[in-house]
Amino acid sequence: MAATTTFDLPIAGMTCASCVGRVERALQKVDGAAQVSVNLATEQARIQAPASSLPALIDAVRQAGYRVPTHTLELQIGGMTCASCAGRVERALAKLPGVEQVSVNLASERAHLEVLAGTAEAALIAAVEQAGYSARLPRDAHDDRHQAQRRLRRERLAVLAAVLLALPLVLPMLVQPFGLHWMLPAWAQFALSTPVQFILGARFYKAAWKAVRAGAGNMDLLVGLGTSAGYGLSLYQWAQAPAGMEPHLYFEASAVVIALVLLGKYLESRAKRQTASAIRALEALRPERAVRVIDGSEEEVSISQLRLGDQVLVKPGERFPVDGEVLEGSSHADEALISGESLPVAKAPGDSVTGGAINGEGRLLVRTQALGTETVLARIIRLVEDAQAAKAPIQKLVDRVSQVFVPAVLVLALITLVGWWLAGAPLQSALINAVAVLVIACPCALGLATPAAIMAGTGVAARHGILIKDAEALERAHAVNRVVFDKTGTLTSGSPRIVHLQAAAGADHDLLRLAGALQRGSEHPLAKAVLEAGREQGLDIPQVSDSQSLTGRGIQGTVEGRVLALGNRRLLDENELQPDTLLTQANTWEAEGRTLSWLIECSPQRQVLGLFAFGDSLKPGADQAIAALHAQGISSHLLTGDNRGSARVVAQALGIDDVHAEVLPADKAATVNALKQQGVVAMVGDGINDAPALAAADIGIAMGSGTDVAMQAAGITLMRGDPRLVPAALEISHKTYAKIRQNLFWAFIYNLVGIPLAAFGYLNPVLAGAAMALSSVSVVSNALWLKTWKPRDIAVKETP
Repeated sequence: MAATTTFDLPIAGMTCASCVGRVERALQKVDGAAQVSVNLATEQARIQAPASSLPALIDAVRQAGYRVPTHTLELQIGGMTCASCAGRVERALAKLPGVEQVSVNLASERAHLEVLAGTAEAALIAAVEQAGYSARLPRDAHDDRHQAQRRLRRERLAVLAAVLLALPLVLPMLVQPFGLHWMLPAWAQFALSTPVQFILGARFYKAAWKAVRAGAGNMDLLVGLGTSAGYGLSLYQWAQAPAGMEPHLYFEASAVVIALVLLGKYLESRAKRQTASAIRALEALRPERAVRVIDGSEEEVSISQLRLGDQVLVKPGERFPVDGEVLEGSSHADEALISGESLPVAKAPGDSVTGGAINGEGRLLVRTQALGTETVLARIIRLVEDAQAAKAPIQKLVDRVSQVFVPAVLVLALITLVGWWLAGAPLQSALINAVAVLVIACPCALGLATPAAIMAGTGVAARHGILIKDAEALERAHAVNRVVFDKTGTLTSGSPRIVHLQAAAGADHDLLRLAGALQRGSEHPLAKAVLEAGREQGLDIPQVSDSQSLTGRGIQGTVEGRVLALGNRRLLDENELQPDTLLTQANTWEAEGRTLSWLIECSPQRQVLGLFAFGDSLKPGADQAIAALHAQGISSHLLTGDNRGSARVVAQALGIDDVHAEVLPADKAATVNALKQQGVVAMVGDGINDAPALAAADIGIAMGSGTDVAMQAAGITLMRGDPRLVPAALEISHKTYAKIRQNLFWAFIYNLVGIPLAAFGYLNPVLAGAAMALSSVSVVSNALWLKTWKPRDIAVKETP
């Protein structure tokens, strides 16, 4: 019978005694569960059951209609050198009670966990240490950067020392092609190679011993065994050599292999730091202090001392310390590193500002609206970190290979040794070929292929305002062949503008100035559109008197001695006016889905002066976005609840392939599901009513200017409401996935070709060590090419 353990399982959602009974009955049905006790006050269930039954217990609670609270946790892992190490840490953590999900990233050296509330961090750290690695909670960004720099300096010094000691050993080999034949005496080779083998190479022995104690293998074990075999063979040859005769030694092979592997690990560490540069750049945007204003007096305080509603002063050239609203002053804000917006954005009282952006030329007083983890910058960093911690589905193949890789290499090395010896080769030759097999096998390249590309791709995307939520979204996005757009707020601005106006026959053409006078002081969206159009044309808007609202019809007032009114068709009918020549034009614009307003004169004359047609203006670059998608071979669809006329006008203006109009919010997801039968679908939206469609699509793309609900449901978030970021997001997804496939191809090919060549004696240990070091560096360097990517078609920002 399996040993039982006591679980204290947190349960959320219980409100009464009947809830307690329901949970208890659900838990008692689980095989092996005994002595179930549920406490409503502490919201916990105490159960005695085998450790293996925890998933079934959690499922039982959820099926009963209650929640088992979980939270995310990160651990910094030390000592991992290859894919098999990451897999071993993952398996060690996954075995622990309370761990729901775990993902270990070799490139960032972090474990990302989802654990039950109350899971002890000490137990997680102990499990990692028992597996042969070190673990700790992440320090703050500054401390982590400082520690990484110190480690990089130590690695650089170790590489330099190893190269200086190994160079005299390999120098005779390098000068042989020039007809120079000389060799260091055995004692000198021994003196130079021993510090490399046992001092500079001590890290391989330590890591190998930890792996062996954990009953597993890793790259360090392969390097340790291979170089020790070469070093030990040299000692044996030296001891057996007749007096006065120089033996054939392999000290240089062991020393050079260690030097090359150290060089490869150093270059790999440098490259891995570059893949995480996006996170460091974002973290560097956080100011540490701010100037708080209280009753007119200024004081410099730490960011941690600020509270919601505090007023802070931001001087020209400083970074905004908080998310907030401008109370006084005017300036421009450089938000390039946050939203990817290349041009400074004007800021005036009432405008919002984002913490981390750079204030321009003005002095601003800002009211604090978000702090700490709730700021836009903190959310961006969290999204990028989550994406970089996640595993792409393609990584599962690598994980399966890494589990058997090191044992398989050890078996191949043994077969190589025995095979050559049975074939009649001298023992030292057979041993050297086996050493070459051990040295050239590189699980590092396999382990780094996927995470390095994901970190580089998500990092460069974030710098351009594209936040990719997870690796699964990244992998799916590259295959998208249909993009569905919401209309309002996505392809259009979401606020009405005057798109047409026409004066009646015989009337003056001063329509906009007169209508603007009637709309003075009104907050109605159509009134704002009229006043905005007047400002754009620089019109002098006259004063209005006796202004009154005409409920359900429009507005009336006296302007320059004339009684004017602006409103809908009911206004015309009540005044018994006929539009005459404007009727045809009105019918045409109405068929396009435009909102119409009539300007009439009631006194001293009774006449129709003109007609205004309001519509939602297209966002700048929307047509370029659709054209870029077509250039990528992706079809476009418009999905909106608006009438067919307005939807058709937008689709024709932008060149959209298909229109789905008058679709209720509840039916949008069904439309997306129907399109999924024809291909891989991405849905682009910004509103609450778009969330179901975003979740239903293969990949959801939310405009960052939209609601939090839409952003939560989406796999990709665009920090600017620029439609041109949609094809850019799909492009970087495609390029990142291509890099993942390239890296995996070269990692597999390297081993498939290199190991047989070493086994058949075509590679000596020195060349094998150089190839192994090069493989890891090449994989990470290939991923770093993604950092040169820039979105097309959005380099020049258009003005509305």
